[in-house]
Amino acid sequence: MKIATFNVNGVNGRLPRLLEWLAESRPDVACLQELKSPDENFPAAAIRAAGYGVVFHGQRSWNGVAILARGREPIETGRGLDGNSEDSQSRYLEAVVGGVVVGCLYLPNGNPQPGPKFDYKLEWSGRLEVHARKLYACGLPAVLAGDFNVVPTDADIYNPASWRDDALLQPEARAAFARLLKQGWTDAIRARHPNEAIYTYWDYWRNRWPRNAGLRIDHLLLNAELAPLLIDANVDREVRGRAGASDHAPAWVELDLPSIGLSDKS
Repeated sequence: MKIATFNVNGVNGRLPRLLEWLAESRPDVACLQELKSPDENFPAAAIRAAGYGVVFHGQRSWNGVAILARGREPIETGRGLDGNSEDSQSRYLEAVVGGVVVGCLYLPNGNPQPGPKFDYKLEWSGRLEVHARKLYACGLPAVLAGDFNVVPTDADIYNPASWRDDALLQPEARAAFARLLKQGWTDAIRARHPNEAIYTYWDYWRNRWPRNAGLRIDHLLLNAELAPLLIDANVDREVRGRAGASDHAPAWVELDLPSIGLSDKS
C-alpha cells in the first residue's frame, strides 16, 4: 500500500497538477491539505473520475483537508479535534481505508510569532497530541499524514540561520513534534533516510526551488502496527518543478500491505 500526503495549495487552481500526479504516482491513499475551497466547490467529480473515492472537509479561501482512496470510498471516522468547541478551521480529517486508520492534518503555520497565531498553533498542537495518543493505541494500523508546519531539526532545512524567527523552527513547535515521536510514532522519511537532506517545501520567493533551498515540513508518522511494514518513503520532488505547481511536493510511504486497486473494492 502506498500512502501519500500533498499540500496542494489550492485544489481547484492546481487540479490539473493534482490529477497528473495521481495518474503518475498512483497512491492507494492520498491526504491533501490547504484545499482553499468550500465543500460545495470541491472538485469531487473530477477526482472520482480519476478513480478515487474521497472525503473532504473544506473551508472558503483557507485551510481544508481531504482523503482520497484509489478504487474505493474512504470510511470517514472523524473531523476536527476535540478540546476547543470554538475552533471552526478545517484542519483535521480521519478515515479508514483498507483497514488502516488515516489521519490527515494541516497544522497551523503560526506566523507571525509571537502572537495569537502562534498561540493557536501551540494550542492546536496540544489537542493533536491528545488525539494522537489515542490513535496510536487504537490497535489498528494508523498513520498521521500531512503538513505539520514544523521543521523538526536543523537537518530538515537548507539554512536554519535565515529562518530562526519563523514559527516553523521555534523550540515550542519542535518540542510538540518531538512529543508525538515520544508517543512511539515513527517518522517514516527519517527512518528510511536518516542522514539525507530531504525537503518537501520550497517557497516561491527568492529563487528557492532552483537553489534547492527547501524545508521538510510534510510528514508521515506510523504507529507500532504500521512501522514494521515500512518498505520505503520519499518525496516526488519533481512535481514541485512543474508549471503552476504547489510550493510543496508530495511525500509518500510504501507499506507491506495489499495495494488498494480498482479491482479490490471489498
